[in-house]
Amino acid sequence: MVELGDDLIISLALVSGLLLISMTKDLLDSGGLLAALVVGLTISLLGHWTWLVVLMTFLIVGSLATKWRFEEKARISAEEANDGVRGWKNVLANGGMASIVAIGHFFVGGHEWSYFLLCAAVSVAASDTLASEIGSLDPRTRIITTLEAVPAGTNGGMSPTGTLAAFYGALLIAVVSSILGAINGDRIPLAIFFPAVILFGWLGCQVDSILGALLENRGFLGKHSVNFISTLSGSIMALFVATRLL
Repeated sequence: MVELGDDLIISLALVSGLLLISMTKDLLDSGGLLAALVVGLTISLLGHWTWLVVLMTFLIVGSLATKWRFEEKARISAEEANDGVRGWKNVLANGGMASIVAIGHFFVGGHEWSYFLLCAAVSVAASDTLASEIGSLDPRTRIITTLEAVPAGTNGGMSPTGTLAAFYGALLIAVVSSILGAINGDRIPLAIFFPAVILFGWLGCQVDSILGALLENRGFLGKHSVNFISTLSGSIMALFVATRLL
C-alpha cells in the first residue's frame, strides 16, 4: 500500500476545499474550476501547500470584493463580467505567475527565493483586485498617466479609496504569507520579506493601472494580459531585491 505524506494529504485536501468553496459560492464557472484545479495542484505539489493557502486567501477575498455592492457597480458598468463569476482566463491571469514560480522551484531544485517571488505575485493580484472592486465606486477617479478626471471604473483610473484598498490587499497577503512562511521554513528575513511583499504588491497594482491606461484602453492588450503582466512585475521586483539583498 502506498502511504501518502502529510504534505501531500494537506495539499489534496486544500485543493478539494478550494473547488468545493468555489462551487458552492459561485466563485468560478466550469472553466474556472478546471483551471483552479490545475493551478492548485501545480502550486501545492511542486511548491508547498502553504503556497496554495496564500493564493486561496487572494481568491476568497478577491471574490468577496467582486460581489461587494455588485448592483451598484453594474449600474455604472464597472462590474466583473458574468455576474462576478470568474473563468479560466481570470484564474490563469492571477494565478499563472504563481504556477510558473512553483514549476521553476521544482525543476530548478527548490530555490530559497521561490516563496518570496510567489507571494509578491499574489500580492499584486490581491492589491489590484481590491483596488478595482472597491475603488470602482469612488467618483474621485483620475487616470494614472495624466491625472485627468475620468469616470469611476475606467481602466487605468485611480482613486483615494482604490489606492487605500490596494494597500490593504497587499498588506493582507503580507500578513498571511509571513505567518505561513514561518510554517514552511522560509529563510528570508521578515524585516525584508514583510515590507517588500506590501510594497511590490502596491507597485504592481500601479503597473496594472499604467498598462490599462496606455495599452488596454487602446486595444493593444486585454484585461487578463494586463493582470498577468502586473503579477509578473511583482515577481521581477522580488527577484531584483533578492539578488541584491539576500
